[in-house]
Amino acid sequence: MAIEDIKKELEQRFAEPLDEFYKRRIIFWNDEDGDFKEEVTDLELSNAKVLILDESNQFSSKKLLSYDDPNSNYLVYNPLIVDPEHDWFLDIKLYSDEYRADQTSRWMQDMHIANTPELRKEVKYYKGFFNAASRRKLISNFDEVIDKKSLLYMSILSAICGTKERTSESIIKSVMLAGTDLENSIKMNLLKYSVSDLFWRMVHSATGFNISEKIDDLTNHVVLSAISRTMSSDVLSGIESRYSDIYSGYCYDLIFNWIHSEDKNSFKPIGDFVTSNLSLANRFNQFDISNLVDTDVLPVIDEVILTKLMHSIIARNLDTDSIMSVVEKRRTSAWYEDYSYFYEGIYQVALMNKFYESHLNDFHHVTAKDMWDTYTSDYYQMDSYYREFHNAFSICLQTIHPSLDDDFKDIADYVEKEYKNWYLDKLATNWNKVIEDDLSSTGKITGLTQQTDFYQDVVKKIDGKVFVIISDAMRYDVAHSLARQLEIETKADVSISAQQGIFPTITKFGMAALLPHKKLETVVQNDSVKVLVDGHASEMSDRDGILKSYSENSVALKYKDIINMKRDEKRAAVKGKNIVYIYHDTIDASSHNDESTVFDACNKAINEIKNLVNVICNDLQGVNVVITSDHGFLYTYQELSEEDKMERSSFKQNIIEQGRRYVITDNEANPDFLMPVNGIYNDANMLGFAPRENIRIKGAGGVNFVHGGTSLQEMCVPVITYKYLRSGYKALRINKDKYDTKQVSIALLSSNRKISNMIFNLSFYQKEAVKDNYVPCTYIAHIEDAMGNEVSDRQKIIADKTSTVAKDREFKCTFNLKSQKFNNTDTYYLVIIDEEGKQVPIKEEVQIDIAMAIDEFDFFS
Repeated sequence: MAIEDIKKELEQRFAEPLDEFYKRRIIFWNDEDGDFKEEVTDLELSNAKVLILDESNQFSSKKLLSYDDPNSNYLVYNPLIVDPEHDWFLDIKLYSDEYRADQTSRWMQDMHIANTPELRKEVKYYKGFFNAASRRKLISNFDEVIDKKSLLYMSILSAICGTKERTSESIIKSVMLAGTDLENSIKMNLLKYSVSDLFWRMVHSATGFNISEKIDDLTNHVVLSAISRTMSSDVLSGIESRYSDIYSGYCYDLIFNWIHSEDKNSFKPIGDFVTSNLSLANRFNQFDISNLVDTDVLPVIDEVILTKLMHSIIARNLDTDSIMSVVEKRRTSAWYEDYSYFYEGIYQVALMNKFYESHLNDFHHVTAKDMWDTYTSDYYQMDSYYREFHNAFSICLQTIHPSLDDDFKDIADYVEKEYKNWYLDKLATNWNKVIEDDLSSTGKITGLTQQTDFYQDVVKKIDGKVFVIISDAMRYDVAHSLARQLEIETKADVSISAQQGIFPTITKFGMAALLPHKKLETVVQNDSVKVLVDGHASEMSDRDGILKSYSENSVALKYKDIINMKRDEKRAAVKGKNIVYIYHDTIDASSHNDESTVFDACNKAINEIKNLVNVICNDLQGVNVVITSDHGFLYTYQELSEEDKMERSSFKQNIIEQGRRYVITDNEANPDFLMPVNGIYNDANMLGFAPRENIRIKGAGGVNFVHGGTSLQEMCVPVITYKYLRSGYKALRINKDKYDTKQVSIALLSSNRKISNMIFNLSFYQKEAVKDNYVPCTYIAHIEDAMGNEVSDRQKIIADKTSTVAKDREFKCTFNLKSQKFNNTDTYYLVIIDEEGKQVPIKEEVQIDIAMAIDEFDFFS
């Protein structure tokens, strides 16, 4: 800086107004390096005297300023380096101003670096870094004053790495992200600005890594050290030199925080590099799942676990409870979302296996009513498990996981055999035996509620306005899922029952049966069987008139029409109506385009109907809703063999109408292998027949998704009755606890409140089972100090256990304390927070007493 500019700047400073009670201004121009020693001898200021200090005039100068000339402005040029303890002018400096003109000082001032000799020396040493204004700006962005070398070093490293935090974790993470050793731009800049040694000193102090100065080796070391924290040393045998047990806590904290952050996907290339570089997939494959299940650093661990689970299922060498335990354990891992559909599919297979094990000797009912009741209370679950598996499997088919896809398709083959060859065959064989006599004589199974009585027995008995939602092909297990979700998500009385669907279980018969009627009959028109209600056609366009003929204040609407109406239009459409029929068709419609999408359509139908119920109750002020179907369906995923199909040659000439699961013939037919079913067509000199078990009749149309027959899945038509409880409703006030949805709660089960290891286990207990109005809840647990600083990793607890056995609702979590110093006299807390933040956090006091606990790192000592 030129002396002329300095003079101008100083005169401006002296010309500024004085603070209150001040009579003059003294400015100390500190210039420890003596950069302006020669220029200052000729310096004259218009509004201040110039005093130049040296080793010999300190006493006289102090006397001058304090006593001889106490009123004049002074610029005191100070080239001396004096510690405060021996500073003659310390008292004067306390009420004086400071000025610096040298480049280093100005840089330090701009960057909030304390102007000490030690730090000045460092700033000069790293002048190559500081000579760019953009880099100095990065340092100045840090809020804290830099008053020691270690903080200066961390600031330089953080600026080069482009991190906002001056932490070793963020610096090492940035370097790892910058690429492999030969391509790493940050490493090049560390060398360029002569701070590479600072970086490696910090790395060694923090991670224990010192075998080289290669980024690739560092990456391997950090990741492996993190893995070693929760994985048996046997798995890492032979590569001990590549990681550190002593520093595993620091590395674990770094990686854990990374992969559980919003930035976790940036770790994937790092994980893939380490996995490939050290052949970890092959290594992990050599060990049992029990050696891997507690570690979630690398995505490959999930791939290995999933592969082993799938192989064990097919080989039947791992018990069902173990499979479910592993899946539940992995649900809290960092990479679960990436593989959730594989895990969910495997979990459903485990449930199917559990069903198989507990029902191996079942399906031997004597009466149809007993078997029907068991299906609606128990057996239907197998249909749900199969459906949920294929929902997961369909996602698999839309993604690519080369190491897992083929194995998952093998699992789909396994599922098909268990569902189709065991469950469906056993179920249908017994069912056919107990229904054949009733169906051939009357078409109605003794003791069962009939679909033909729906209007009279259900709709007419509801007091007040009623909305009836009829969802085409919504079978019982789908309706059960819908009812459960409505029960949890809304304040309502919800119940589900079932009625025997009219044969054949196809749309035109089922829809007619659900309408009010005195007589149902069939006629043949244009080579097709038509169903008449009291002599009238029963197509969609005819149903409104039929409803009105029994109750004038009725209306029939289509779901697609009403859902697209504006609120006022919807209200107008149902105004003054006591009975509103709404026809919904998502499941059956999907089968016309692609049979394989039927289970996706089931989920879609559930969501659409839930939304429709909300519309009815909120927009239309409805209270009573009934949800039913015209028929169910049979569905199997894989192509059927010829053994699953039967020829129709012996009765082809007698067929009037045929589906894959039924035929209506003239009264001369006597087909082999088909079961006769009495029905409304008999009065028109026609006969009805159904294939036994799950056989399809050869002909046109889909084969995998079928209905029309007499299986439980086709004939068991659900009826959900839903009564909405409005705010202020008496039953809601009286039974508030019954209807209010509550999250299940958890509590610490472990009695020991003393933590004596860096890695420790805690047991938790889910107080209530997920049942009725108790819903699942996800909790996050961690240890924190009295100031609220987290001192451990976070562990997730998914409290969704449905078992009523208390021991089945226990959880064990492994926690890792952070690498820092702990005081056994300080108070620490276990904090449990629900993920949605709806509950008051649970705090349990704990003590941390760890001998030789790791102190804070001094990276540059």
